[in-house]
Amino acid sequence: MKKKVFILGLILIVVGFGVYKYIYQDHRDIATEEANYSATVKEIFNAFTANDSLANAKYLDKTLALRGKISNIDFVNKIITVDEKLSARFTTALPENIKAEDSINLKGRLVGFDDLLEEIQMDQCTIVE
Repeated sequence: MKKKVFILGLILIVVGFGVYKYIYQDHRDIATEEANYSATVKEIFNAFTANDSLANAKYLDKTLALRGKISNIDFVNKIITVDEKLSARFTTALPENIKAEDSINLKGRLVGFDDLLEEIQMDQCTIVE
C-alpha cells in the first residue's frame, strides 16, 4: 500500500511540474530572435492586400525584418509609422536622432493587418543597424 501511495505521489509531482513549466513559459524575446522573413514594407503590404488569409498564415506572429522610410514618429508612445503602411510599436525609447524621411531597418513581431486603416501592425520592434 505504501508503495502505491509513493508512486502516485511521484506521478502527481512530475505531472504538476510539467503543467507548471507549460503554463509559466518564458516570454519571447523578439530582439534576440532571428527574423523569419526579410522584406520591404510595401512587399508585405501588397501580400496582405492581395490575399489577407494567405498573408496571415505566412506572417502572423512571426519575427519580420522590414525596411522602409519613416513617415511619422510619436516619441511619447514609442510608435513609428513607416511608408504610411506600417505602425511599429517599440518596447524601448526611440533614439533622439531619427527623423521623418529617414530610411529605417527594423525587426519586430507582426500583430496583424487592419483592413479599415489599411495598415500593418507590429509590436516589440527594435531598430536594426
